[in-house]
Amino acid sequence: MERRPSLWRSWPWPCKTVTTERTERPPLRFLVPENWEGALLKDFLRKEAGVTARFLSRLKRTEGGIRLNGVPVFVIVRLRAGDVVELFPPTGSTRAPGADLPFPVLAEDHRLIVVNKPAGMPVHPSPGHDCDSLLNAFSGWLEREKTGALAFRPLYRLDKDTTGLMLLAKDGYTAARLPEFLQKTYWAVCEGKLQGEGTISLPIGLEPGSRIRRCTGEQAVNPVPAVTHWKALAGDGSHTLLALTLETGRTHQIRVHLAAIGCPLAGDDLYGGSRTVISRQALHCREALRRDTGQVFTAPLPRDFREAFPGFFPQEDFLEQFGGEEN
Repeated sequence: MERRPSLWRSWPWPCKTVTTERTERPPLRFLVPENWEGALLKDFLRKEAGVTARFLSRLKRTEGGIRLNGVPVFVIVRLRAGDVVELFPPTGSTRAPGADLPFPVLAEDHRLIVVNKPAGMPVHPSPGHDCDSLLNAFSGWLEREKTGALAFRPLYRLDKDTTGLMLLAKDGYTAARLPEFLQKTYWAVCEGKLQGEGTISLPIGLEPGSRIRRCTGEQAVNPVPAVTHWKALAGDGSHTLLALTLETGRTHQIRVHLAAIGCPLAGDDLYGGSRTVISRQALHCREALRRDTGQVFTAPLPRDFREAFPGFFPQEDFLEQFGGEEN
Protein backbone atom coordinates (compact mmCIF):
# COMPACT_ATOMS: atom_id res chain seq x y z
CA MET A 1 0.00 0.00 0.00
CA GLU A 2 1.56 3.28 -1.10
CA ARG A 3 2.08 5.84 1.63
CA ARG A 4 2.44 9.56 1.21
CA PRO A 5 5.79 10.76 2.60
CA SER A 6 5.42 12.80 5.75
CA LEU A 7 5.62 16.52 5.05
CA TRP A 8 8.74 17.17 7.07
CA ARG A 9 10.83 14.58 5.23
CA SER A 10 10.49 16.44 1.92
CA TRP A 11 11.02 19.87 3.50
CA PRO A 12 14.31 21.72 2.87
CA TRP A 13 16.11 21.91 6.20
CA PRO A 14 19.60 23.39 5.96
CA CYS A 15 21.02 23.85 9.46
CA LYS A 16 22.00 27.33 10.53
CA THR A 17 22.82 29.10 13.78
CA VAL A 18 19.93 30.99 15.36
CA THR A 19 20.48 34.46 16.80
CA THR A 20 17.57 35.99 18.71
CA GLU A 21 16.90 38.98 20.94
CA ARG A 22 14.97 39.13 24.20
CA THR A 23 11.47 40.57 24.26
CA GLU A 24 9.53 41.56 27.38
CA ARG A 25 6.57 39.49 28.52
CA PRO A 26 3.95 40.14 31.20
CA PRO A 27 5.14 39.11 34.67
CA LEU A 28 3.69 36.36 36.79
CA ARG A 29 1.44 37.99 39.42
CA PHE A 30 0.31 36.68 42.80
CA LEU A 31 -2.04 38.39 45.28
CA VAL A 32 -1.07 37.79 48.91
CA PRO A 33 -4.08 36.41 50.88
CA GLU A 34 -4.81 37.22 54.51
CA ASN A 35 -3.41 33.94 55.84
CA TRP A 36 0.07 34.95 54.56
CA GLU A 37 0.11 38.26 56.46
CA GLY A 38 3.55 38.74 58.02
CA ALA A 39 5.18 35.80 56.22
CA LEU A 40 8.52 36.00 54.47
CA LEU A 41 8.31 36.50 50.72
CA LYS A 42 10.57 33.50 50.08
CA ASP A 43 8.22 31.22 52.06
CA PHE A 44 5.21 32.52 50.14
CA LEU A 45 6.91 31.90 46.81
CA ARG A 46 8.06 28.39 47.69
CA LYS A 47 4.96 27.12 49.51
CA GLU A 48 2.03 29.09 48.09
CA ALA A 49 3.12 30.05 44.59
CA GLY A 50 4.88 26.74 43.93
CA VAL A 51 8.19 28.30 42.84
CA THR A 52 11.01 25.77 42.78
CA ALA A 53 14.32 26.44 44.55
CA ARG A 54 16.13 26.48 41.21
CA PHE A 55 13.72 28.94 39.62
CA LEU A 56 13.83 31.18 42.70
CA SER A 57 17.62 31.21 42.52
CA ARG A 58 17.46 32.36 38.88
CA LEU A 59 14.97 35.10 39.75
CA LYS A 60 17.25 36.39 42.51
CA ARG A 61 20.08 36.68 39.98
CA THR A 62 17.87 38.58 37.53
CA GLU A 63 17.83 42.36 37.95
CA GLY A 64 14.32 43.35 38.99
CA GLY A 65 13.23 39.71 38.78
CA ILE A 66 11.18 39.87 42.01
CA ARG A 67 8.99 42.86 42.77
CA LEU A 68 6.55 43.69 45.53
CA ASN A 69 3.90 46.25 44.64
CA GLY A 70 6.05 47.29 41.70
CA VAL A 71 9.30 47.69 43.66
CA PRO A 72 12.29 45.29 43.40
CA VAL A 73 12.79 43.53 46.74
CA PHE A 74 14.81 40.84 48.47
CA VAL A 75 13.02 37.60 49.38
CA ILE A 76 13.46 38.22 53.14
CA VAL A 77 10.90 41.04 53.12
CA ARG A 78 7.69 40.38 55.06
CA LEU A 79 4.32 40.48 53.36
CA ARG A 80 0.99 42.12 54.05
CA ALA A 81 -2.40 40.89 52.89
CA GLY A 82 -3.26 42.44 49.53
CA ASP A 83 0.33 42.84 48.42
CA VAL A 84 1.00 42.07 44.75
CA VAL A 85 4.05 39.93 44.04
CA GLU A 86 5.42 40.05 40.49
CA LEU A 87 7.99 37.71 39.00
CA PHE A 88 9.88 38.52 35.81
CA PRO A 89 11.35 35.18 34.72
CA PRO A 90 14.32 35.17 32.36
CA THR A 91 13.30 33.71 29.01
CA GLY A 92 16.58 31.92 28.41
CA SER A 93 17.85 31.09 24.93
CA THR A 94 18.18 28.16 22.59
CA ARG A 95 21.66 27.34 21.37
CA ALA A 96 20.80 24.79 18.74
CA PRO A 97 21.09 24.81 14.94
CA GLY A 98 17.84 25.93 13.38
CA ALA A 99 16.25 24.10 10.48
CA ASP A 100 13.54 25.07 8.02
CA LEU A 101 11.17 22.34 9.24
CA PRO A 102 7.42 22.42 9.82
CA PHE A 103 6.57 23.77 13.27
CA PRO A 104 2.73 23.70 13.29
CA VAL A 105 1.66 26.07 16.08
CA LEU A 106 -1.91 25.38 17.21
CA ALA A 107 -2.05 27.97 19.99
CA GLU A 108 0.23 30.45 21.74
CA ASP A 109 0.04 32.82 24.69
CA HIS A 110 2.52 34.51 27.01
CA ARG A 111 3.32 31.24 28.80
CA LEU A 112 2.83 28.40 26.29
CA ILE A 113 3.34 27.30 22.71
CA VAL A 114 1.14 24.39 21.60
CA VAL A 115 2.49 22.44 18.62
CA ASN A 116 1.22 19.53 16.52
CA LYS A 117 4.32 17.32 16.20
CA PRO A 118 4.70 15.43 12.90
CA ALA A 119 5.64 11.76 12.64
CA GLY A 120 9.30 10.92 12.16
CA MET A 121 10.52 13.88 14.20
CA PRO A 122 12.27 13.25 17.53
CA VAL A 123 11.80 15.86 20.24
CA HIS A 124 15.55 16.26 20.83
CA PRO A 125 18.53 15.66 18.53
CA SER A 126 19.93 12.14 18.65
CA PRO A 127 22.40 10.04 16.63
CA GLY A 128 21.14 10.03 13.06
CA HIS A 129 18.82 12.95 13.83
CA ASP A 130 21.28 15.75 14.45
CA CYS A 131 19.34 18.51 12.73
CA ASP A 132 15.75 17.34 12.17
CA SER A 133 14.31 17.31 15.69
CA LEU A 134 11.51 19.41 17.17
CA LEU A 135 14.23 21.44 18.90
CA ASN A 136 15.78 22.29 15.53
CA ALA A 137 12.33 23.15 14.12
CA PHE A 138 11.71 25.37 17.16
CA SER A 139 15.02 27.19 16.66
CA GLY A 140 14.21 27.79 13.00
CA TRP A 141 10.74 29.04 13.90
CA LEU A 142 12.20 31.53 16.40
CA GLU A 143 14.34 33.03 13.68
CA ARG A 144 11.56 33.16 11.08
CA GLU A 145 8.99 34.67 13.42
CA LYS A 146 11.48 36.94 15.24
CA THR A 147 9.69 36.15 18.49
CA GLY A 148 12.71 36.81 20.72
CA ALA A 149 14.94 34.54 22.75
CA LEU A 150 13.33 31.46 24.28
CA ALA A 151 14.67 28.29 25.78
CA PHE A 152 13.26 24.97 24.53
CA ARG A 153 11.13 23.65 27.41
CA PRO A 154 8.85 20.74 26.38
CA LEU A 155 6.52 19.73 29.21
CA TYR A 156 6.79 16.04 28.20
CA ARG A 157 8.16 13.93 25.39
CA LEU A 158 6.66 11.97 22.53
CA ASP A 159 8.40 9.14 20.69
CA LYS A 160 9.84 9.99 17.28
CA ASP A 161 6.95 8.41 15.33
CA THR A 162 4.18 9.48 17.71
CA THR A 163 2.25 12.50 16.46
CA GLY A 164 0.18 15.14 18.16
CA LEU A 165 0.20 17.73 20.90
CA MET A 166 3.44 19.04 22.33
CA LEU A 167 3.27 21.83 24.90
CA LEU A 168 6.32 24.07 25.25
CA ALA A 169 6.72 26.43 28.20
CA LYS A 170 8.07 29.92 27.69
CA ASP A 171 9.53 30.22 31.19
CA GLY A 172 10.90 28.04 33.95
CA TYR A 173 7.94 28.56 36.28
CA THR A 174 5.43 27.26 33.73
CA ALA A 175 7.74 24.36 32.86
CA ALA A 176 7.96 23.26 36.50
CA ARG A 177 4.39 24.01 37.60
CA LEU A 178 2.08 23.13 34.71
CA PRO A 179 2.79 19.40 34.15
CA GLU A 180 0.98 18.41 37.36
CA PHE A 181 -2.19 20.07 36.02
CA LEU A 182 -2.11 18.45 32.57
CA GLN A 183 -4.27 15.49 31.58
CA LYS A 184 -3.42 14.15 28.13
CA THR A 185 -5.61 11.86 26.05
CA TYR A 186 -4.03 9.72 23.33
CA TRP A 187 -5.75 8.12 20.38
CA ALA A 188 -4.33 4.84 19.16
CA VAL A 189 -5.24 1.96 16.86
CA CYS A 190 -4.32 -1.44 18.21
CA GLU A 191 -4.49 -4.86 16.64
CA GLY A 192 -7.26 -7.16 17.80
CA LYS A 193 -10.68 -6.54 19.28
CA LEU A 194 -11.23 -4.61 22.50
CA GLN A 195 -14.65 -3.55 23.77
CA GLY A 196 -15.82 -1.27 26.54
CA GLU A 197 -13.08 0.14 28.71
CA GLY A 198 -10.45 -1.05 31.13
CA THR A 199 -7.23 -0.42 33.02
CA ILE A 200 -3.79 -1.96 32.54
CA SER A 201 -1.69 -1.87 35.70
CA LEU A 202 1.61 -3.59 34.99
CA PRO A 203 5.08 -2.43 36.11
CA ILE A 204 7.42 -1.64 33.22
CA GLY A 205 11.18 -2.15 33.06
CA LEU A 206 13.92 -2.64 30.53
CA GLU A 207 13.94 -5.87 28.58
CA PRO A 208 17.03 -7.93 29.49
CA GLY A 209 19.88 -7.25 27.08
CA SER A 210 18.24 -4.18 25.51
CA ARG A 211 18.71 -0.46 26.04
CA ILE A 212 15.56 0.43 24.10
CA ARG A 213 12.82 -2.17 24.46
CA ARG A 214 10.69 -2.24 27.60
CA CYS A 215 8.66 -5.13 28.95
CA THR A 216 6.42 -6.25 31.81
CA GLY A 217 6.55 -9.33 33.96
CA GLU A 218 9.22 -10.99 36.04
CA GLN A 219 11.92 -10.55 33.40
CA ALA A 220 11.68 -6.75 33.48
CA VAL A 221 14.82 -5.05 34.77
CA ASN A 222 14.21 -2.43 37.49
CA PRO A 223 10.44 -2.27 36.90
CA VAL A 224 8.44 0.77 38.00
CA PRO A 225 4.64 1.05 38.46
CA ALA A 226 2.68 2.00 35.35
CA VAL A 227 -1.09 2.47 34.91
CA THR A 228 -2.94 2.99 31.61
CA HIS A 229 -6.69 3.54 31.19
CA TRP A 230 -8.27 2.74 27.83
CA LYS A 231 -11.68 3.09 26.19
CA ALA A 232 -12.74 1.57 22.88
CA LEU A 233 -14.15 4.13 20.44
CA ALA A 234 -14.58 2.02 17.29
CA GLY A 235 -13.58 -1.32 15.81
CA ASP A 236 -13.67 -3.36 12.63
CA GLY A 237 -12.95 -6.84 13.95
CA SER A 238 -9.21 -6.71 13.27
CA HIS A 239 -8.33 -3.32 14.77
CA THR A 240 -9.69 -1.11 17.55
CA LEU A 241 -9.57 2.66 17.90
CA LEU A 242 -8.80 3.56 21.53
CA ALA A 243 -8.71 6.66 23.71
CA LEU A 244 -6.09 6.32 26.44
CA THR A 245 -5.09 8.29 29.52
CA LEU A 246 -2.10 7.69 31.73
CA GLU A 247 -1.62 7.81 35.48
CA THR A 248 2.12 7.45 34.98
CA GLY A 249 4.43 8.55 32.20
CA ARG A 250 6.84 5.70 31.56
CA THR A 251 8.88 5.35 28.40
CA HIS A 252 6.85 3.50 25.71
CA GLN A 253 4.08 2.95 28.28
CA ILE A 254 1.10 2.69 25.92
CA ARG A 255 3.07 0.60 23.44
CA VAL A 256 4.31 -1.85 26.09
CA HIS A 257 0.99 -2.17 27.91
CA LEU A 258 -1.03 -2.89 24.77
CA ALA A 259 1.55 -5.42 23.60
CA ALA A 260 1.38 -7.07 27.04
CA ILE A 261 -2.36 -7.78 26.65
CA GLY A 262 -1.90 -9.14 23.12
CA CYS A 263 -3.06 -6.01 21.27
CA PRO A 264 0.06 -4.19 20.03
CA LEU A 265 -0.26 -0.90 18.24
CA ALA A 266 -0.72 -1.15 14.50
CA GLY A 267 2.60 -0.33 12.84
CA ASP A 268 4.63 -0.81 16.02
CA ASP A 269 7.02 -3.53 14.90
CA LEU A 270 9.26 -2.91 17.93
CA TYR A 271 6.55 -4.47 20.09
CA GLY A 272 5.01 -6.98 17.71
CA GLY A 273 2.70 -4.82 15.62
CA SER A 274 2.38 -5.22 11.85
CA ARG A 275 3.40 -2.46 9.43
CA THR A 276 1.05 -3.76 6.73
CA VAL A 277 -1.59 -1.07 7.23
CA ILE A 278 0.47 1.84 8.58
CA SER A 279 4.24 2.28 8.55
CA ARG A 280 4.62 3.69 12.08
CA GLN A 281 2.99 3.13 15.44
CA ALA A 282 -0.59 4.39 15.23
CA LEU A 283 -0.37 6.67 18.26
CA HIS A 284 -1.44 10.32 18.43
CA CYS A 285 -1.53 12.73 21.38
CA ARG A 286 -5.03 14.00 20.70
CA GLU A 287 -5.99 16.26 23.60
CA ALA A 288 -4.54 18.05 26.61
CA LEU A 289 -6.71 19.40 29.42
CA ARG A 290 -5.42 22.06 31.79
CA ARG A 291 -7.10 21.14 35.05
CA ASP A 292 -6.14 24.50 36.60
CA THR A 293 -8.02 26.56 33.99
CA GLY A 294 -10.27 24.06 32.18
CA GLN A 295 -8.61 24.96 28.87
CA VAL A 296 -8.51 22.14 26.31
CA PHE A 297 -6.10 21.83 23.38
CA THR A 298 -6.80 19.42 20.51
CA ALA A 299 -4.49 18.22 17.74
CA PRO A 300 -5.97 17.30 14.33
CA LEU A 301 -5.46 13.72 13.26
CA PRO A 302 -2.56 13.10 10.86
CA ARG A 303 -3.47 12.11 7.34
CA ASP A 304 -1.71 8.73 7.42
CA PHE A 305 -3.67 7.80 10.55
CA ARG A 306 -7.01 8.55 8.91
CA GLU A 307 -6.15 7.05 5.52
CA ALA A 308 -4.96 3.80 7.12
CA PHE A 309 -8.25 3.30 8.96
CA PRO A 310 -10.98 5.00 6.89
CA GLY A 311 -13.69 2.86 8.43
CA PHE A 312 -13.15 4.54 11.80
CA PHE A 313 -13.56 8.03 10.37
CA PRO A 314 -16.39 8.22 7.79
CA GLN A 315 -15.86 11.28 5.63
CA GLU A 316 -19.43 12.53 5.95
CA ASP A 317 -19.37 12.78 9.74
CA PHE A 318 -15.64 13.04 10.41
CA LEU A 319 -15.58 16.79 11.03
CA GLU A 320 -18.59 16.65 13.34
CA GLN A 321 -17.46 13.66 15.41
CA PHE A 322 -13.71 14.01 15.55
CA GLY A 323 -12.93 17.67 15.00
CA GLY A 324 -11.16 17.58 11.67
CA GLU A 325 -7.88 16.30 10.31
CA GLU A 326 -4.45 17.58 9.53
CA ASN A 327 -4.13 18.98 6.01
